[in-house]
Amino acid sequence: MRYKTVTPLPNSVFFSLKMPLNHAIIENMIKLIATAESVEQAKGLLDAGVDSLYIGDERFALRLAEPLSKEEITEITRLAHEAGKEVIVGLNAIMHVEKMKDLRSYLDFLQELGVDQITVGDAGVIQVLQTEGYQLPFIYDASTMVVSARQVNFWARQGAEGAVLARELPKPELEAMAEELVVPGEILVYGASVIHHSLRPLLQNYYNFIQTDEKKDRASGHFLSEPKDKETHYSIFEDEHGTHIYATDDLDMMNELTDLKAMGYEHWKLDGIFTRGEAFVEIAKIFNEARKLVEAGELTADKAFMLDEQVRKLHPVGRTLGTGFYNVDPDTIK
Repeated sequence: MRYKTVTPLPNSVFFSLKMPLNHAIIENMIKLIATAESVEQAKGLLDAGVDSLYIGDERFALRLAEPLSKEEITEITRLAHEAGKEVIVGLNAIMHVEKMKDLRSYLDFLQELGVDQITVGDAGVIQVLQTEGYQLPFIYDASTMVVSARQVNFWARQGAEGAVLARELPKPELEAMAEELVVPGEILVYGASVIHHSLRPLLQNYYNFIQTDEKKDRASGHFLSEPKDKETHYSIFEDEHGTHIYATDDLDMMNELTDLKAMGYEHWKLDGIFTRGEAFVEIAKIFNEARKLVEAGELTADKAFMLDEQVRKLHPVGRTLGTGFYNVDPDTIK
């Protein structure tokens, strides 16, 4: 994909970043990005062909496969760089005052470690990065709110190297965005898709009302269902960042990969927040095989179907798969 030239906005309050040396040696045209829940899984994902590992800690990152310690982040970064691969660290939390107080020490740690990129959704973090001279390239990640090329390009003018696109974008809107984007847009090709986040402890508030002490974390496996549609099953959990609600279907874009590549979307994300352990590594291997076929122009409908069937066998029982809003008429979305 060829991106348009971008120039800084006039009178911007931000400054240009000097980029650090890139440790990675990424040779693939399509970049495969995957969450990692542990050092052990990270090793498996690197061997599976993943180009970039997405990790982070409990305090500054939202919706990780598993929050990691500084020691684990350090070890995974070392392993990735030794393999010529990248590490992306999540800093996409909403940074209220108490988090901003601790932000600089964490940025110092990541810069000294030499991580390749961070994801950021809070403008306050971007201002700290640039006004205080941090050399940490960032990807703009405001989750469900990243829905237009104009928005992405604005943050590109503030130094963003890419953007995490909202998972609810239908194909016609993605096609239109691709014509205007000046930096890469990340597409979720496998995994759960968040549809709502609130800083309020909604589960705990409900538990207080019904007087129960049930657990609220992701492992509890709670679901919501719409009164008029019993087939809906929105995953819901709560952590220190608030309450998170996920779409009924997890995304599986195996049969759409060729079209995504044709549009120019070459940053593909695999999210293992609900797909754990070795099963997620095996799914990464399947998408790596699909990636190679797409790059060679050889992913036929039959091959995509066969690979898709392999993914479905590894997907967690009780969680459904679909293409989300991708094949929905934009005019019908409300």
